Amino acid sequence: MKRDRENKMSKKELRNISEIRRFFHTNKDPIYFVSATNFNLLGLDEWVKNFKYITYIDCFDGRHPNVFVPSEAPHEEFQSIEDINNYLLSHKEVIDLIRRRGGKPKFVFLMFNQKTEELVKQLGGELWFPKAKLREFCDNKINTVRIGNKADVPSVPNTLSEVKSYDHLAKVCEKAGLGSDLVLQSAFGDSGHTTFFIKTAADFRRHEHEIVGQGEIKIMKRIDCRGSAIEACVTKEGTIVGPLMTELVGFQELTPYRGGWCGNEIFSTAFPSKTRQKARELTFRFGEQLRKEGYRGYFELDFLVDKKTGDIWLGELNPRITGASSMTNHAAFAHADAPLFLFHLLEFTGKKFTLDVEELNGRWADPDMIDSWSQMVIKHTEDTVDIVTHAPQSGIYRMLEDGRVVYDRFDYHRRAVESENEAFFLRIARPGDFRYEGADLGILVTRGRSMTSGFKLTDRAQRWIHGIKQAFSARPLPAVNAFQDHAFKIM
Repeated sequence: MKRDRENKMSKKELRNISEIRRFFHTNKDPIYFVSATNFNLLGLDEWVKNFKYITYIDCFDGRHPNVFVPSEAPHEEFQSIEDINNYLLSHKEVIDLIRRRGGKPKFVFLMFNQKTEELVKQLGGELWFPKAKLREFCDNKINTVRIGNKADVPSVPNTLSEVKSYDHLAKVCEKAGLGSDLVLQSAFGDSGHTTFFIKTAADFRRHEHEIVGQGEIKIMKRIDCRGSAIEACVTKEGTIVGPLMTELVGFQELTPYRGGWCGNEIFSTAFPSKTRQKARELTFRFGEQLRKEGYRGYFELDFLVDKKTGDIWLGELNPRITGASSMTNHAAFAHADAPLFLFHLLEFTGKKFTLDVEELNGRWADPDMIDSWSQMVIKHTEDTVDIVTHAPQSGIYRMLEDGRVVYDRFDYHRRAVESENEAFFLRIARPGDFRYEGADLGILVTRGRSMTSGFKLTDRAQRWIHGIKQAFSARPLPAVNAFQDHAFKIM
């Protein structure tokens, strides 16, 4: 009798947000987010029963109830976050945890590859994302342009071509009418690592080894623009679109990479109303084209907003959760309805549901549904290498009247931040870690803006950055120790 009732309930169609929320609050099968840290989906465990994080870095020193960090085991040097995830899925303590908790395990990742898919299969689990092969196809910046063209979502004037030399580049650009002030991007890369600003032969020579022989390159006319980000989710009912966020890019206080992403702001008046609405329309259009390509679930688009004309151009696609996902999934509209990632999970449950996507998108476009927050990703920006001896713990920090930043109390909720004089810090770099140029130190989340209306860091933001960096201590690396930078995306 009980089994019949459960079967009947499992077949029942979910008809509104309330029923979707209840469905996840009573979820039975374990769902795991496996990644270097739990930053990207921070807080989702409070929306989904039996949701756990399996991470390589313990940002909370064992104090987060749903974060599992296995003890260090021998492994080859990591070259990517996929390597970290595959190491975790192969770890005996992780395997024991998954088997001990039982059920039909489901897995989500920031990044994964075909080896990850095989490991999930060996664990008897399901990977709740499109196949790695499809994700890699969509993630290719060259393919992004082509998908955008199909969806009538325009990219900055560009051409796609292999580049053999600077002279060859000049000829290609002359034919395409792009001029000589250019931005080049290879098919894959992140946070400015493979974005090159080329105006002269000298510029080209500096990056020649990263351009020549890399296959087809996206060659764009350089424009004076603002960066923005918007996240969305492709479902069978249509594409659900989040708010347009500003992007922090290339600030030397935060990142050594000239075109490097280093944070976001979310607030109701980010960009003019016309720009916000246009970006939402383009994102919906792009999502519907992704659905035709066979993709479903979460994705993020970067848009470039021309400062002179206000034109909106497609920058790039991230077919996954991103470093901005924590902002989207903690916004006021997410607490009023549900986090955007909950709809991603819903799409992969196989559960029948109906959803008025047009009505939901209209509600999420309402400025009253968006509160003001910012996050800054703090990297080591000096051209030095040392070893961290002390790192500030994760939690709530306070800025004193004299501008000093002090630790106030432990918490793993960013909502615990009560005013603009407080901030939530998620520590990444730990004692014993190498601190090299580009190494991630941590993420700082504050109420209010971190940039001025002219897109410069505010004095308050600069004091926060300085205060957090000052809380780290390090000792010089012994001269006999060789060090090679193996920086890669971990968030």
